[in-house]
Amino acid sequence: MPAEPTPELLPQAASWLRRRSWSAADRPVRTLLAAKERTGRTVSVVLPALDEEATVGDIVRTIRRELMERLPLVDELVVVDSGSADATAAVAAEAGARVEQRDAILPRLPAVPGKGEVLWRSLLATRGDIVCFVDADLREFDPAFVSGIVGPLLTDESVQLVKAMYDRPLETDTGTVLPAGGGRVTELVARPLLNLHWPELAGFVQPLGGEYAARRSLLERLPFPTGYGVELGLLVDALELVGLDALAQVDVGVRHHRHQDGQALGRMAATIYRTALERLDRAHRLKASADLVHPYLTQFTRDPDALSAPTAGGTRPFTPRTHEVTALERPPMHTVPEYATRH
Repeated sequence: MPAEPTPELLPQAASWLRRRSWSAADRPVRTLLAAKERTGRTVSVVLPALDEEATVGDIVRTIRRELMERLPLVDELVVVDSGSADATAAVAAEAGARVEQRDAILPRLPAVPGKGEVLWRSLLATRGDIVCFVDADLREFDPAFVSGIVGPLLTDESVQLVKAMYDRPLETDTGTVLPAGGGRVTELVARPLLNLHWPELAGFVQPLGGEYAARRSLLERLPFPTGYGVELGLLVDALELVGLDALAQVDVGVRHHRHQDGQALGRMAATIYRTALERLDRAHRLKASADLVHPYLTQFTRDPDALSAPTAGGTRPFTPRTHEVTALERPPMHTVPEYATRH
């Protein structure tokens, strides 16, 4: 029997995918330097970090050597440490980054845990016209992760935010490598949500990727979810604020990084889902009562210490652990008085 025809992307998303998707090689670094000199734009790179001493040093050294000393593309390199218990801060500083402690930025406002909180506060700790975020757990780091995504922002005034796209291999405990097995939360949660509710964004290959760059003038006007929902939240809110054609993506190759376990991914998924619900509710696109969302996620583990209470089959019982699914968001940075005095 003939195969079922494959549904096409929404025409708007398909057109965007053709026009706003590039490769890092499309804009050689020399071209970027010429554009930077012509426009006077400055570039800040921010690495949010929590217990990343094993990888943060190599990333910082590569950016400093290749994009600050050999080619002056990056003006400011900042690692924002969110309370690491290891030597992340010392390793980053020794490698050549300026290290800022999350809790020391905007100290009048007590910090809350979460990646989005760190990214939001980093706007107060940096000055670049273009801000580039890079996760601190990357291995085999390529400077194209920075130069590739800041390129469209330096060369095209109509572009406001650029996401990196890449392959994400999954390295299993047995040593097997699945070429495209990473990004499980993207495929199981974020992509379905975007396709269902924001189909204009269906062309993004890595909507949850931690490597992206944007104009400060956009970032300072966006609310920041404080947790793992920050990437989806920023993408959806940027679409609403500046429109699809102001968004773009650049292919930077392969992303090697540390993978989280299934329960961590579950917590991440729940937070992302709630971030999406908040935006649907804000746009009056949810027809349900206010108690639609129960903001908790319960997961189960076998308790190794519960030998005194075995089940009928003699196995250790499962222990429930409940985690709050937060929806706290920080307001657009341009509304914060301390920010206004600095910019």
